[in-house]
Formats: sequence, C-alpha cells, structure tokens
Amino acid sequence: MPVLPLIDFLILMGWTSLIVGFLEKTIYLATAYRPRLLGLTPLDLLLIAFALLLLALTLAARTWVKLHEPRLVALQRRAEADKLLALVRGGQAAAAEPGAGAAFASSPERAPR
Repeated sequence: MPVLPLIDFLILMGWTSLIVGFLEKTIYLATAYRPRLLGLTPLDLLLIAFALLLLALTLAARTWVKLHEPRLVALQRRAEADKLLALVRGGQAAAAEPGAGAAFASSPERAPR
C-alpha cells in the first residue's frame, strides 16, 4: 500500500483542523456565541491537528529511512569489510616480519631511522 496518499491526507486533515479551530477561536473572541463543531473546542482541534501532523511527519520519516536503508546497510557492510581487511593485512605483515630471517632484518632498507 502506498504511504504518500496517507501522508497527504493526514497533512490535509491537520491543516483543516487548524483552520477550523482558528475560525472557532475568532468567533469566540469576536462574539458572545460559542460555536462547537461536533462538540470540539478550539483547543481540542489544535491537539487533533498536532497529533495528525506529528503522525504524518513520523510516517514520512519512516518512509524515507526505509527507502534509503539498503544503501546505508551497504555502506555499513563495506566499512566493516574494509576494517576486517585492514586487520587481516596488518596481521599478515606482522606475521611475515619475524619469519623473514636475520639477513632481511639487517638489510640497510629496513634499518630504523
């Protein structure tokens, strides 16, 4: 099921809730009449809008992470493989030096500086 239409719907409902709450609040402040849409006060509509927009943001973030997950996992595996390869190559170089013999160690190229 595609998630983008659901995210768009949640954003639309969140902004609609904010606008209706704003209109109710302006009527509250301008007149003595106290309208309530389905029994909801402006604060209720604000909380609903907050919840809907937060859910839309969460779904969008989750979708983005899921979309980029294979690339991130591949990069992480590559870094781990490079790290292990460096350890193996470092271990082979360290193992090769003691077995090289005294003639190799005394050569002028390997002399400490």
